[in-house]
Amino acid sequence: MKLRAILVDDEPHAIEVLDNYLGNFSEIEIVARCQDAIQAFQVLQQNTVDLMFLDVKMPGLKGTDLLRSLKNPPKVIFTTAYQDYAVEGFDLNAVDYLLKPIPFERFLRAMDKVFTGLNISNQPVSIVQKNTVSNKDVFLYLKVDRKMVKVNVNDIYWIESLRDYIKVVQKDKVLISKQKISLLEELLPEDSFIRVHRSFIVSVDKVESYHSHKIEIAGKELPIGRNFRNDCQRRFKLKF
Repeated sequence: MKLRAILVDDEPHAIEVLDNYLGNFSEIEIVARCQDAIQAFQVLQQNTVDLMFLDVKMPGLKGTDLLRSLKNPPKVIFTTAYQDYAVEGFDLNAVDYLLKPIPFERFLRAMDKVFTGLNISNQPVSIVQKNTVSNKDVFLYLKVDRKMVKVNVNDIYWIESLRDYIKVVQKDKVLISKQKISLLEELLPEDSFIRVHRSFIVSVDKVESYHSHKIEIAGKELPIGRNFRNDCQRRFKLKF
């Protein structure tokens, strides 16, 4: 099932951020990108729309006024730099209210509300989702070969970037998932993982040995990138 969405914001950068985030969801089809509420109103009259990302303060007509004008509005997530409208937004039955700049993990929580509200929570998003089951168990759901695979982060040795894909290496298997390593990095526990190279994230407690230019995990040597050496120095107490 595809959800048809529109993005409404007078700031091109804000549209770009939403575009990038939603590009990780195979269930979402963006049908329009609107720079003001009037344009969005016209799109809504001519198209079936399931979900609207709506800025509040825009020239001409506020997002909240647009929503009030609709007899059968779609699900709405407000995206704004102003927290003053939060109460008004929720009074209008908005799914969520996101403050700019919007962190990706916060965006994921809003999308989870959308899927749950539309009773399609069992159709998981293609990017990872994180759930803390207990203090020791954190899981990721990786899209692999058209299905979602549950991975305990404690089983991960390292993650390698393969352009638009990632390779997740565990003790007894390797998973390939179509997503960018930078997005996965945002969801991994910071105290358990470290980016050591533009192409590698490693599990700290799986590191067997290290020096200034490389580390070793499960007999495999991985490089330490120049731009990541300071972080590695602090984490591993290396002397370069």
